[in-house]
Amino acid sequence: MSRSLLQFLKEVHQLHFRFLSGALKPAHAPIYVVGNPSADLDSIISAIVYSYFAHLRTPAHSPRSHIPLLNLPTVPSGPELYRLRPEFVKALWLCTNNPHIAESEKWEETPESAGRILQEHILTVNDFAAHLRSYGYGKGDNETKLCADITMVDWNAMPIRIQRGEGCLTGLEDVTFSVVGCIDHHVDEEFAPPLEAGSPYIIQPAGSCASLVVDWLKSTGIWQKQNDGNEYQTKAAVETQLASLALTPILVDTANLTAESKVTETDRDAVTFLSPIINKNQGDQTQGIQNELYSQINETKKNSLDLLTIPEILDRDFKSWTETSPSGEKLHIGFCSVVKSIPWIVRKADHGQSLLDSLTSFSRERELDIVVIMTAFSSKEDKFCRELLVYALRGGKAVDVVDSFVTDASEQLGLQGWVSLGEDVEQFDEQQIRSTFSGDKGDRRRLWVQTDVSKSRKQVAPLLRGAVGQA
Repeated sequence: MSRSLLQFLKEVHQLHFRFLSGALKPAHAPIYVVGNPSADLDSIISAIVYSYFAHLRTPAHSPRSHIPLLNLPTVPSGPELYRLRPEFVKALWLCTNNPHIAESEKWEETPESAGRILQEHILTVNDFAAHLRSYGYGKGDNETKLCADITMVDWNAMPIRIQRGEGCLTGLEDVTFSVVGCIDHHVDEEFAPPLEAGSPYIIQPAGSCASLVVDWLKSTGIWQKQNDGNEYQTKAAVETQLASLALTPILVDTANLTAESKVTETDRDAVTFLSPIINKNQGDQTQGIQNELYSQINETKKNSLDLLTIPEILDRDFKSWTETSPSGEKLHIGFCSVVKSIPWIVRKADHGQSLLDSLTSFSRERELDIVVIMTAFSSKEDKFCRELLVYALRGGKAVDVVDSFVTDASEQLGLQGWVSLGEDVEQFDEQQIRSTFSGDKGDRRRLWVQTDVSKSRKQVAPLLRGAVGQA
């Protein structure tokens, strides 16, 4: 009998502890499936969906267990994960309760009920690190690093690199991970090594990484639609759960397939494959159910920042890189993606200077030389908007990089002088925001409206990183 999604997650959660205890033979060691450090909806769900279908089916010549691992070094599973990633919890609740497989799997979308489900079924990097300590790793004679295999989804390079295809995750420096698979839609960092036949190695454009995951599962025959007699095919209710979960990030990342600059044929094909599974008994209501799924998750995501502090908002969708200039100087660059406008964030912080102070503290804690805030939101007229704030915290090379970026990227990104786009802002407040985030006294602060809204972090980050080589 096919496992439900929650049955699978609970099973591999327990398997993780068996691996740490040394109860598994090396040939039966699990493969951890990990998304990128922003731990956004696409990363989390791509890891879960891939793990479910790849579990005990890949690699083809020696199938192994797969465990999804959420790349959150400071967030344990449980109520805190519910608070910080409510859109993921909404997606998990919708897919496991519509339909639920058994009465015992019903749960409520509350901190208490959801917190219990998350603690029993979800593993984060923070949890993993705590488990290592409880099993005695790093103490006494047991100071050698734990070694494990990893499939990377929604990214293709680890932050701590030992050699090509081998490295560590932030927060799990005591574990050496070897890459055995990669599915991603970002710029190729040339970190993943050549992989054995039958293991996924896909780095190509798509609106959502989940689309690439679905495409690979289809092309390998691992995910086929319900049809009696095929050992890999799930029962209808379970398949509906997985299809609903997989569809969610695709719809969110492509604005329900309306973001023309993001949508690829792979995204359309994935939706064409998944939607009929969810709606097989719904007749011509297919589009309506798809729209409702998108609406619920998108609304949850938009409201997800209301209960967070400014540092939590900055950290919620954060990625960083280290680049080396031609002179050999290393620069640390961080990107914070936020689904609210600059005026909204300023009001949350009380005023512009308070936001600047928080941004400075946030950056210094992470030893950043340059920090960027990219906003993406809808105006009152329902027009999609982007803003870009770039802040070099110190003079010298960091300022040179920002200046080079401005020269080379302004036209590409359509950068224009900042004005409030999505909020009713008093003229005084608008002037204060412009003044606070425009500075040249030892640092460099620049704030723009980004008129080419098709360029997300996937395009902007490489431009700023590339400027290090020009400065």
